[in-house]
Amino acid sequence: MSMKGMVSCSQHLAAQVGIQVLKDGGNAADAAVAIAAAQNVCQPTSTGMGGDAFVLYYSAKDKKVYGLNATGRSPENLTLEQARADVGWDSDKFPLFHPHCVNSR
Repeated sequence: MSMKGMVSCSQHLAAQVGIQVLKDGGNAADAAVAIAAAQNVCQPTSTGMGGDAFVLYYSAKDKKVYGLNATGRSPENLTLEQARADVGWDSDKFPLFHPHCVNSR
């Protein structure tokens, strides 16, 4: 446990990169991106640029938790605007069962 921040990942060298980012004044999102980049070098068989991501991020400014499920494949040229037009959706949430929601259950 730490009162000043911590990181967790499967590769100790990548973890050190994240810790250094926090020491240098970065936030959790900065550290996570740095760790992901370092893992591409330190553990290339387990991660890759453009790979999957699950994120729960608490914004102290907004006092809200934001979630991101960036898993599965998506078409290279699909834009958010096109996806919204395809599903006829104008809010921030997509229907659970649609081809653009790659990992729908």
